[in-house]
Amino acid sequence: MATSPRRRAACTAAVAALFASLLTVTLGSAPTAADTPTYTATITRTEHGIPHIVADDWGSLGFGSGYAAAQTTACTLADVLLTGRGERSRYLGGTATYDDGVAMNGTNLQSDALITDLHNRKVVEGLLADPKAGPGAQARAMVTGYAAGVNKYLTAIGGSVNLTDPACKGAAWIRPDVTPLDVWYGVYVANILASTGNFLKQIVGATPPTLTDLGLPSLATFGIVPPELPTSEELMKALGKDPASPFGSNATAVGADDTSTGSGMILGNPHFPWNGRYRFSQQQLTIPGRYDVAGASLIGSPVVNIGWNKNVAWSHTVSTAYRFTPYEYRTVLSPTTYLSANGLLKKLERRVVDVVVKQPGGSLKTVSEDMYRTAQGYVIDDPATLMGWTPLSFFAIRDANGEQLRTIDTFLDMGKATDVRDLLAKQDAGGGMPWVNTTAADRNGDVLYADHSVVPNVSNDLANKCMTPIGRVTQLLAGLPGLDGTLADSVCKWGTDADAERPGIFGPSNLPATVRRDWVMNANDSYWLPNPAQKLEGYARIIGCEKCVRTLRTRMVDRYVMDQVAVGKVTPADLRGFEHQNRVLGGELMSEYGDLATVCASVGGGDACPVLAAWDKHSNVESRGNQIFEEFVKRLPKSSLLSQAHVWEVGFDADDPVGTPRDLDEKSDGVKKAMKDAIAYLRSKNVPMDATWGSLQVAGDRGAPAIPLGGGLGDQAGNANALGSRGTVANGSFFRPITYGSSHIQAISFLPGGAVDARTILTYGQSDDPTSPWSSDQTVMFGQKQWVAFPFTPAEVAAQQISAVTVTG
Repeated sequence: MATSPRRRAACTAAVAALFASLLTVTLGSAPTAADTPTYTATITRTEHGIPHIVADDWGSLGFGSGYAAAQTTACTLADVLLTGRGERSRYLGGTATYDDGVAMNGTNLQSDALITDLHNRKVVEGLLADPKAGPGAQARAMVTGYAAGVNKYLTAIGGSVNLTDPACKGAAWIRPDVTPLDVWYGVYVANILASTGNFLKQIVGATPPTLTDLGLPSLATFGIVPPELPTSEELMKALGKDPASPFGSNATAVGADDTSTGSGMILGNPHFPWNGRYRFSQQQLTIPGRYDVAGASLIGSPVVNIGWNKNVAWSHTVSTAYRFTPYEYRTVLSPTTYLSANGLLKKLERRVVDVVVKQPGGSLKTVSEDMYRTAQGYVIDDPATLMGWTPLSFFAIRDANGEQLRTIDTFLDMGKATDVRDLLAKQDAGGGMPWVNTTAADRNGDVLYADHSVVPNVSNDLANKCMTPIGRVTQLLAGLPGLDGTLADSVCKWGTDADAERPGIFGPSNLPATVRRDWVMNANDSYWLPNPAQKLEGYARIIGCEKCVRTLRTRMVDRYVMDQVAVGKVTPADLRGFEHQNRVLGGELMSEYGDLATVCASVGGGDACPVLAAWDKHSNVESRGNQIFEEFVKRLPKSSLLSQAHVWEVGFDADDPVGTPRDLDEKSDGVKKAMKDAIAYLRSKNVPMDATWGSLQVAGDRGAPAIPLGGGLGDQAGNANALGSRGTVANGSFFRPITYGSSHIQAISFLPGGAVDARTILTYGQSDDPTSPWSSDQTVMFGQKQWVAFPFTPAEVAAQQISAVTVTG
């Protein structure tokens, strides 16, 4: 739905005062040859604060991007840079929690210790000097310009004291001294979030066992299976892949065979945190005649990560592939001496780092932390993943994303693509897609699904040859092979494909992909089923599972397309409708044969039962009963290796993966207990059974009013519009304040005559400053199922223009 004239006028008036302070750059007269600026960029803001940046070179494009990012996301951007410098403890204290909202969680001291060691080892500097694993000239220019743009803005406003965001106004760590290296370290930390970053506490806290603390006994070292194994879900959670709290996304691309336009279209919805470094910010980047791409960028990224150009559009979903492998080493005589190839003994490298820590009284103190490394990577002490440091063995992880700095190049070049095949070729040439699948559609009507991300080259043959006993258990439970560290530099070394961008990772020929003319999708399940008519099989287990059950959210995304094409072609309006229908597939399936009502009645559910029976099986703001269903499915029994929970009467069938499992087992004791406990919980929270969903689920990000929101629980309930409540910042008195989930949503359709229909919504708004009119304006629209008509052509930009400024530096 396009923005109304009345809303447009109100927005224009509201931002006038804001721009009086933002646009403080003195344009002056034309510079002479002696003082010609290094960078020049024009930033045009359109409705909702979206910046459209035009420049004549890559450095200036990055300069404009950095300037615009600092204008609207200064606090979050500064926090990203502070983290990348390893200086959180100096300004914020060492004991405060650092949580990136995705994987990296620990104290500021732990974060600083790890990142300081990266600096001491000059990891990023080494990658910058590497002609294969390091960035190209255009990416370097973008990053260098980005840093200069941030500095220019901070200088222009007179420093952090003049920031309007109360979260960081006057902060001592916000200074116009950002370097390109700061930005690169920020990029690097994001690259390793699904690998090294997930083991922050286990790396910094790794301590050799002593006589008084022997660590968790590792019976599997002797080839004995422990009597009590973690469930698959427990192990996946410890490895950063929590099935109940996934870092996820949806993407659906529909091709010419099934669209009303005869061209491709895509609906992308990454499910990301609403606060912190993994917020998105929208932008358009243009070098006239050479480059023109729009979409969303993670804060701290000068390039578009998810977006479109005039011929191709793409989105990303988090992949099931692992980015690392653990290597197990046998200790000899000492817990820090280990056996290597040819019977040689080696000592662990002990690395001591000094971190400056702010004390409660404001003084500074230097604190030392130590970590241990082998040639493969950091030692972890992580009993929860069966990888504790015992007197007999320890584990170190090799991180494939820790060995590359090609991510900016990859996204930058994808913006130049002419169709989906060219998009994938450019992605493969970049070799830096860190941890996501790619789904895309083009003007020709082709659609693409690919998991061509950075994956350690561990074939099934290599894994079978090199797994230790513990490594076989982690493979069985979670698909992660633990390899023999003794042979890490010889027969158990990662392989190299001839078509890979660099050694140690799989090349395109060994990674799954398909191009079709009907449709493809992914909702964070493995690559196996991009379309029910096509099964991708024969790939390494480390990438994902095959012939395995799909989540209810995946099946819901499938059903949206399948149900529509059963009655007609998919129109652009249909595509947008998939986002906001808010169907709950689990509710649909479990209500068949009256099973849900039967279960409720069998446990004496009282007033919950008629509400549940009348529930519309949606999570719209006006729906009643969704709260009962969500709490119910959260409590359904889980399966383990030794105990298969019985929830469905018809189990999973690999020949019918979208249709199974189904038929709720209303007689199951575990199912009945889940219903009884869910109702009791809601009563304990004084939640009315017949409350509308919008009175319970509201926006919860910083500064947001209590805006009613549709959508809800993703994988467990089968809701494609997945929203979550994690680390609530605002509106905590409500039952479900939202801080996670649907974020930069884009519905892009290619139309005849070269036109692009671009509709987007940034669910939490363009600005993270709660005093900005762009902080929650789009949140209101999201709650009302509205869309922003994203201006892409010069004429569209001019029609929505709020302001324009040329910045130089």
